[in-house]
Amino acid sequence: MTIHSEHPFLDPDPDPVRRFRGRLGGAVTLWTAADARGRAGLTVSSLMVAAGEPARVLALLDPDSDLAETLQRSERAVVSLLTWEQRGLADAFAGVAPAPGGAFRMAEFEDTAWGPRLVTDGSWAGVVLESTTEVGWSALVSCTVEHVEIGADEAALVHRRGRYARAER
Repeated sequence: MTIHSEHPFLDPDPDPVRRFRGRLGGAVTLWTAADARGRAGLTVSSLMVAAGEPARVLALLDPDSDLAETLQRSERAVVSLLTWEQRGLADAFAGVAPAPGGAFRMAEFEDTAWGPRLVTDGSWAGVVLESTTEVGWSALVSCTVEHVEIGADEAALVHRRGRYARAER
């Protein structure tokens, strides 16, 4: 057996665009939606907020995700800002960590007019789907902001180069 210093699953031909995107980093959010078929959620860090009347949230979603399908049907979602303490929940909703019984069983959620809201999260927005456009391998969703609540200014969970970090306050 030989021990190597490099990562055993390192892509021998890395995608430079993916590496560039990974260096940008971003706050980690949890998008949740619900309809008659059930609840869906997804961890999203590729997003931006555009001020205006109305304000909008633009995000890149996995078009094959349960969230993208549920959002298309319900046309409403909750966008929650996650904190360092919620990184396990972020991994569960990203599908990279086990979630026995489903990710929604890992925390308490309450139903709102926009979908399930993480009860412990003080900063969140209720959004309404405006449009979806295919962009590269993602679905670019544009949502209007109908409701915003701002909680305590906790250190946000940030994702950069495949790792979590705490954002400075």
